[in-house]
Amino acid sequence: MTRLAWRRRIAKASRWLHIYGSMGSLALVLFFTITGVTLNHQAWFANQQATTDRHGTMPAAWLRTETPEGVDKLEVVEALRSRAGLRGAVSEFRIEDAQCEVLFKGPGYEASALIDRATGRFDITESRMGFAAVINDLHKGRDTGPIWKAVIDISAAFLLFISVTGLVMLYFVHKYRVAGVILFGAGGAATYLAYIAFVP
Repeated sequence: MTRLAWRRRIAKASRWLHIYGSMGSLALVLFFTITGVTLNHQAWFANQQATTDRHGTMPAAWLRTETPEGVDKLEVVEALRSRAGLRGAVSEFRIEDAQCEVLFKGPGYEASALIDRATGRFDITESRMGFAAVINDLHKGRDTGPIWKAVIDISAAFLLFISVTGLVMLYFVHKYRVAGVILFGAGGAATYLAYIAFVP
């Protein structure tokens, strides 16, 4: 195969990969674009938090007072989920002589449950920060679990892939190659200068 044929094949493949890679990752790109704006303007959504207090009981046998290790953590957590509707992942489970404290966290969400070990009574404070806080935490990977963190990594890989295939395409478009490279360099320089000049 001649050199010209190879160049044409690479140009065609890069164009195909760029187009379909862009469309395949479009939803992710739009999501991280929108949440970049909401993160940059969090004051717009400052009044969305709602806090509620709830109370209930669970079997005191799950909170045996003989030793701290005697607490049945699994039963306690599942009871809080089923009886009080708590969600999110358990971020902390503190055991003291008289009480336990269980903290739940998720995107735009946190809850704290204080449980009396002698009686099984629990008092819950639950906070929901609103839709903007949820998507902001998803953008940051905060309290989202390992699967969503992998989604963020995959999104970054897609963006890198789209950028590289775009540059390869530009290389084969002789008419616009020089102008494209100049604009690429100018955009990078402008970003760096904005950082130097305006970031404290």
